[in-house]
Parts: sequence; structure tokens; C-alpha cells
Amino acid sequence: MRQTTIIALLFMLLAVTANAADYKNVASGVRYTHIGDYSVERLNKILTSEVAAFSNFKMQYSEAANGVSLYKVLYTTMIPEQGNRPTMASGLVAVPQITQKKLPVVSYQHGTVFTRTAVPSRPEESDETRIVAARLAGNGYVVIGADYIGKGDSIEPDSYMVRESTVQACMDMLFAARAVLADLGIEEDGLYLSGWSQGSWSTQQFRHRLESLNMPVKAAATAATPADLYLLLTRWINNPSALDATWLAGSVILFTHSYAYYYDMPGLPQTIIKPEYQAACRDFYENKISWEELQPQIPAKIADLVQEEVMAQSSAGMDTFFRRLRDNQAFMWRSATPCRYYYGKVDEVMPPYVSTLAVGYTITAGGARAEAVYAGDTADHRGAFLYGVGDQKDFFDSKR
Repeated sequence: MRQTTIIALLFMLLAVTANAADYKNVASGVRYTHIGDYSVERLNKILTSEVAAFSNFKMQYSEAANGVSLYKVLYTTMIPEQGNRPTMASGLVAVPQITQKKLPVVSYQHGTVFTRTAVPSRPEESDETRIVAARLAGNGYVVIGADYIGKGDSIEPDSYMVRESTVQACMDMLFAARAVLADLGIEEDGLYLSGWSQGSWSTQQFRHRLESLNMPVKAAATAATPADLYLLLTRWINNPSALDATWLAGSVILFTHSYAYYYDMPGLPQTIIKPEYQAACRDFYENKISWEELQPQIPAKIADLVQEEVMAQSSAGMDTFFRRLRDNQAFMWRSATPCRYYYGKVDEVMPPYVSTLAVGYTITAGGARAEAVYAGDTADHRGAFLYGVGDQKDFFDSKR
């Protein structure tokens, strides 16, 4: 009863906030507001100087053809891992400023971020969102993106790589975006999926759900795809590489805390992380300290952050946490959607084998066409993303 009352009060508060911010209600639990516009000039700046600031990877894009209107969306979703408990989430709808009213829609799933606010609904804080919007929405595609549960305006803990909550947030964002687009007089002309890193995993899981419901997807494209979470974490812990990003420990911390909360594994972080680092890691997960503040307080190597038994547990893969990671794989089904998987040779986060794991499986299972697309010898994690953003527009165009 107390939990229900708290939820009701929270939704009342959100409703007041939404009205104060001039949100428009368009469906049950769905409201949106215009948050700004990107002119063609601004989009071209994003595609040149802002891309150069984002990464040293050399990538040249064609110029944007149209401006973009940006809308923030608040919508009701659920947490399946907690008995379908209702909650609120946020996201972005980016609409091309063109006369045509029947437009293709790309659902973009964002990568790992260590703050609540570097998400699609706040594009000025999200480099990847601006780049995707400039490349795709700036060339005639509606771009939508969920912030995920625990990010953006959500009051929940981070649902990092939690399968059902992630899928639910993406699915309900799609329904919310369709309500917004209908209110704007725009008809959907095919659905496409895109994602990077964590967002590639989210895209795979979302695509699986859509296919299981016979909801057609024209094509999907993912960069640096963590198709097998167990394999990825085991590699990080037991077989580190000189290429490994310094922030991988942050992902491990998010994994352990989000799985503890959403999968009802109390005490999981205490069994994974060494005692002397537990308090700081918990503060990081709860957004009380930033990654920049945490990093000097923990070891540089993941193997030094986790307890010794974890290495053996990860190798056997039989304890609850590692079994859950195995269950949350994102490639073991006969996919019905054509997909490209972008990967780079020097990716400091996602080994090429992991990034392309779904390709061989899909081909062997006789699924839709799956292609591994090489981003180049100099493509690191961000390089794979930038290459993918460039290529996928042409790929999506070919499927229209």
C-alpha cells in the first residue's frame, strides 16, 4: 500500500511538472514538449567540428539536407523484473523539418553513460545523440530514443543491461513516439533500429521482442555489439588487453549494482567488489560521485577491483550473477531482420569476436542476411560508432 501511494504521488508530481513545462498530453501516460531545433548549419557543425572533437577517427559525412525539430517525451512504462511495477521514463523524438509527412523512423538505443543526463532527451549533453540526429534526422529520418529506466527523468536506479526493463522502456518509447508523431501529423514509413555498445545490446534485445510479436523491422545496424555479456565480462576480468579502456571498471560496477537491484540479488556487489572499494562504488552507482571522482579511488585493473574468487566463478560461469549474464545473451535466435554489425580493429571496449558473434550464428541458423562490416584498422570504440553512423543511412536507404 505504501509503495502504491508513493508511486501515485510521484505521478501527480510529474503531472504538475509536465503542465508547468508546457507538455502536451497525447495518449494515456504520454506527454511531450518542443525543446528546440537544429538548423542545417548547426547539423553540419555537428557532422564536422563536433565529430572531430568527439573522436580522432577520420570520418567524413555528407551535409545535412534539412533542419530538425527536437521533442522531449515523458511516458509510462513498467519494470517487468519487479512484477510490472509502473514507472515513468523519458526519451527524444527528432523530426525532420520537411514537407513530406510519411517518414521512416529509426529507433536509436544509446551507449553506456555514467551520468543520468547524457541521454537522448538532453541532446546537448549527448554527443552520440547529436551525431545520429545530424546524420539521420538531418536527412529525412525521424529518430527516436529512450533514455532507459534509471536515466533521464526516471527516478529509478540505473537498469544497466537489465534485459526486460530495457526492452520495455524501448517498446513503450516506440508507442509513445508513435502517439507524438500522430499528433504532429506524421505517418511512419517503416521502422529501423540502430545502437552503439550498450545500445547495440539493447537494440538486439528490442529487435528480438519486436520479431517475436511479428512487428516488422525493415533493417537494423549496430556498432560494437556486446552480444554475449558473459563472454565480454569474462574477457575483461580474466584476459585483459593493453587496449582496454580505463573506464571498463565503471561498467562492471554498474552491472553488479543494477543486477543486485533488478534481479533481487541483495549483497551481490559485496561478493564481487573488494571491501575497501565497495562504498565508493555504491556512491558511483547512485550518482553521488562522478566517474572522475571515483577513478582515483579504485584500481586501474578490473582484476584488482574484484575479489579473487570472482575469477574462478567467472570461469565456471555457474554462480547466479554469471548465469544471469549468460541468460542475457543477445544473439541466439533465428533473426528475421537484415542487420549490419560494425566493428573496429583497435576497439578498446568490444573485441571484434564479440562484436561479430551474431553474424555466424544468424547465418548458421538460416536467418535474415547478417553482415560484419569492418570499420578499419584505426577504428576504436568511437570509430566503430562513427563509421556505422555513416554507413547505416545508405544501408537503411537500400531497404526502403
